Amino acid sequence: MDENALSLENLVKEFDGKKAVNKFSLKLKKGEILGLLGPNGAGKTTTIRMIMNIMVPDSGKVQIFGKPFSEKTKDILGYLPEERGLYRKLTIIETLEFFGKLKGMKKSVIDSRGMKLLKKFDLADHKDKKIEELSKGMAQKLQFITTIIHEPDLLILDEPFSGLDPINIELVKDIILEKKKEGVTIIFSTHLMDYAEKIVDSVIMINNGIKVLEGRLDEVRAKFGNKILHLNYSGDADFVADLENVKKVRDYGNEMEIELIDMKYKDKILKQLIGKLSVNSLSITEPSLNSIFIGKVKDNEVK
Repeated sequence: MDENALSLENLVKEFDGKKAVNKFSLKLKKGEILGLLGPNGAGKTTTIRMIMNIMVPDSGKVQIFGKPFSEKTKDILGYLPEERGLYRKLTIIETLEFFGKLKGMKKSVIDSRGMKLLKKFDLADHKDKKIEELSKGMAQKLQFITTIIHEPDLLILDEPFSGLDPINIELVKDIILEKKKEGVTIIFSTHLMDYAEKIVDSVIMINNGIKVLEGRLDEVRAKFGNKILHLNYSGDADFVADLENVKKVRDYGNEMEIELIDMKYKDKILKQLIGKLSVNSLSITEPSLNSIFIGKVKDNEVK
């Protein structure tokens, strides 16, 4: 088997004369988590659909574990689409049996593995309910279970946290990390970058179908972002943006991110802050993926 779980080479997909994906390439090693990031409409879902052979690229090549997509490939893939789809008249347990059999699983294995997952997601007591009786959050959890029940080698998750409350977001995050420990390769696509940066090994950011950033998470932060002063405060902080040596400010009310022209000015800035604000805490943090991406767009570096 190829050392890469996934290889994309110069993928192009056009709709009505506009390139949704334009010469997109990536190589993803086995057992790693890749964050495929970008705003809504960036081309993430189109890229995933080409990987899954739901869409055929206008040009370019897709290889999964060193081979082109085939019917056998489906059994080693787990795909959670952005647009969820469950059969409303089936019960939860019937749904698991349906999706499990599509992957060639025996009923006994589906029932055993399925019940363990249902218990994890607090759905076991509802196993005989029809999909149409479930809340949106319950249906989302079930869809995630159908994605992993056959224990795929490559897991592709398109907006996996959509519709989940904070408790279940944590649960899904923990299971994603468990799968990584088991050696599963994962593509994690989202526009919610603050969630992604907690679990990914490497990132690719796209905008308007074009790759704008790529690399290991720490490398991307070091290359494209400056360290940030993270301030928790009380008082009127409108003056901070006008201080000398302050490059950019993101103010959230009681929390503020301050980007300096150079970190050597941090002590001077701190003295100016303490004089006018009640500073509860101050720390130096790495730039977030979200701030890096916004900065790229606003600086007109994305073409």
